[in-house]
Amino acid sequence: MKLIVDRITDEAPGIRSFRLVHPAGKPLPAYTPGAHVDITVPGGIVRQYSLCSDPADLSAYLIAVKLEPASRGGSRSLHADVKTGNTLEVGEPRNLFALEPSAPEHLLFGAGIGITPLLNMAYALNAQGARYTLHYFARSAADAAFSGLLAGQPFADNVRFHYAVQPDAIDGALDACLAAAASGGAAHVYTCGPGPFMDKVVARAAHGRAEDAIHLEHFQADPVSAAGENHAFEVKLASSGQLLAVPPGVTLVDVLARAGIQIDTSCREGICGTCIVPVLEGEPDHRDHCLSKKEKAANDQICACVSRSRTAQLVLDL
Repeated sequence: MKLIVDRITDEAPGIRSFRLVHPAGKPLPAYTPGAHVDITVPGGIVRQYSLCSDPADLSAYLIAVKLEPASRGGSRSLHADVKTGNTLEVGEPRNLFALEPSAPEHLLFGAGIGITPLLNMAYALNAQGARYTLHYFARSAADAAFSGLLAGQPFADNVRFHYAVQPDAIDGALDACLAAAASGGAAHVYTCGPGPFMDKVVARAAHGRAEDAIHLEHFQADPVSAAGENHAFEVKLASSGQLLAVPPGVTLVDVLARAGIQIDTSCREGICGTCIVPVLEGEPDHRDHCLSKKEKAANDQICACVSRSRTAQLVLDL
């Protein structure tokens, strides 16, 4: 889609929101809470950004972008080059961070720019009359994007702000938040923010809670978790029986492309889910951040841009 930048707002130091609308004023495609979109920034780089507007309001999409000091071009370009009235190429929404409809209660934990998908969820949970609490961790009120919005209605009764929590106090703060849940361990946990913060939330939430009740949203890949031995393996295409060798240091998606099989890609880091391919046989070596633990355990799909194989051969449903 070609969307117009209708409004740009500074939400907090280094965090800017962009309101995107259809050039003809048409409603935008519907999406579910927690969804993100691919945006092509000036210069041609594609990056993923969570939607943070009300899912019921399809007159516009709202994203918020933090200017990263080590930006590879995405956030820096949006902050420096994009002006009101510009046109951006935006993909249709996709969701890898969905709310669990059967959960009796939802606990949302956000830090920094990680508030964006959780704000989107809060809109929907309010509309549903669902039981939820949004815990927002930030250095200060001034550093918390959308703090004014969240402090007012309809969010105020369900939002808890946690400012300037020191590293040695974070475990206790998270434990207190989890213990306050009316549904106890049955409450589902959702977290987005810096990697160390999410690691803490996951570790504390795992006490007395099933793995599939903990949901994460990653903004960038963790190079440590993606590391591993890049052994050679073979893929077989179920439709033709063709065999393709995947040598060390070459990605599965690149091998498929050389064979004339183009798999859509976007992030090339295993966080967006664009390049997922069904697996019929074999055991993938999952190195992505988009499949859930349950989905990875099923071994019936692979993120072709980063993941490899634990077995000598994978049979792909291609």
